[in-house]
Amino acid sequence: MLAIRDANGWDHMDLQCLPADLHLRPALIPDAVEATVTEARAAYEQIFVVYADCGTGGLLAARCEALGVEMVPGPHCYAFFDGLAEHEARAADEIRAFYLTDFLVRQFDAFVWRAMGFDRHPELIEMMFGNYERLIYLAQTDDPALDGQAEEAAARLGLAYERRKTGYGELPGILAQLSSSASQ
Repeated sequence: MLAIRDANGWDHMDLQCLPADLHLRPALIPDAVEATVTEARAAYEQIFVVYADCGTGGLLAARCEALGVEMVPGPHCYAFFDGLAEHEARAADEIRAFYLTDFLVRQFDAFVWRAMGFDRHPELIEMMFGNYERLIYLAQTDDPALDGQAEEAAARLGLAYERRKTGYGELPGILAQLSSSASQ
């Protein structure tokens, strides 16, 4: 989001990032978003939550509605990177796929390998990933080093590897709409 904002010169738009490890415990996301919105509310006319559902089971959408703030559409960030309609159309065929973004490839050890205990208990890999068939890397950038890391992650999990160049998907359009409405 920072790269998109900066590339477009949207200096009227501030971003407050929440800890990425909230995705490991999605039940904590609505409270973290509420605390951030509540803290920022006095300083901003308009607040938009650039979080998809991310495993909250609709709780984040309900909390955002109660707070009177909008949020991005979609079940998770993979969907808006991949394209919401495209992702939904492929959902049945990709039910056994595990997705990585550029961020998750860079942080694979911290957010997947160690966070799920595979470094200490490799037997958990089969238990947690035994029903997955492939790892799909939704590449935002063309970086051969990241591609190699994603392919290695797939091998470590025992999954077939697929790279899908998505760029930033629908995120630039979403941020452009926000920028337009924020500057009016």
